[in-house]
Amino acid sequence: MNFLTLDLNLLRVFDTVMVEQNLTRAADKLAMTQPAVSNAIKRLRYSLNDELLIRTAYGVKPTPRAETLWPSIREALSTLEAAIAPTSFDPSKAVATFRMAMADSTAALWMPTLITAFEREAPHMNARMVPLTTREPRPLLIQGDIDIAVGFFPGVVAQLSGGQGAARSPIRHERLYSGHYVCVMSKNHPLATQELTLDKYCEANHCLVSFSGRAHGLIDDELLKMGRERRILLTVNQFFTGGKVVANSDLLTVLPLHFIASTGMSDSLVWKELPFETPEVHVDMLWHERDARNPAHKWLRDHFVNMTHEMFQTP
Repeated sequence: MNFLTLDLNLLRVFDTVMVEQNLTRAADKLAMTQPAVSNAIKRLRYSLNDELLIRTAYGVKPTPRAETLWPSIREALSTLEAAIAPTSFDPSKAVATFRMAMADSTAALWMPTLITAFEREAPHMNARMVPLTTREPRPLLIQGDIDIAVGFFPGVVAQLSGGQGAARSPIRHERLYSGHYVCVMSKNHPLATQELTLDKYCEANHCLVSFSGRAHGLIDDELLKMGRERRILLTVNQFFTGGKVVANSDLLTVLPLHFIASTGMSDSLVWKELPFETPEVHVDMLWHERDARNPAHKWLRDHFVNMTHEMFQTP
């Protein structure tokens, strides 16, 4: 291949297809027809002597050669865009609607402050909350159903943080903060004034907060490692509902400590450290590469980071 004869516009098409993983979505993004995108990829295949992208039932997947090329092409295009794009962004004039997916407690924690920022700084921006019903928000981001996801996504973040899959994934992430799980119960619960031992914990009845409705969670995995189990009498899909239930019953539930306040029932609840070790709760922000350089989207991400620093007084 002679670089001097290469049509550099083909690299922009290639980058967009790699981001979208779908020719039709890439065509929409580029304001081109789908046949035109297909033709551009065909020309680049010829120039690079590689198939580059293989059609699948859901879009396209890259060849090893495409995976190797993409980071360098992406970096070069980003550098060029930064050199010629406007350097200033005025949120007071920006018009945007953000679709965000997060648990009810997460929304209760962040939305009041974020909406205040919208009112003061970005009066033409809007937010639309989408129910978070899974620990796997990547399909929603890839398909463009949401613009950002905030929550505890341990499996997803582990995959994005290492290995070849991380290099080719169009999903970006940033850690907002970390916390830990605690046992929550009514102030009138028999265990409220007692030491919470492992035996007493397992003998009690429990309410599980499960987005999917599956009656088995991270706590049950930890108990299983010790050869123990608990009785889950009720499964709900919202932290607020879980808090409301245990505040008015003799059930126990498990919540991230920093979410208790967002239930609005702190005065009716007691929390105790769990009588066994559990993994930390890492709250991460996920977004799609297509929005990485969008100034309005970056403004939103920066606000999430700044709000986190203020709420948890992180340096």
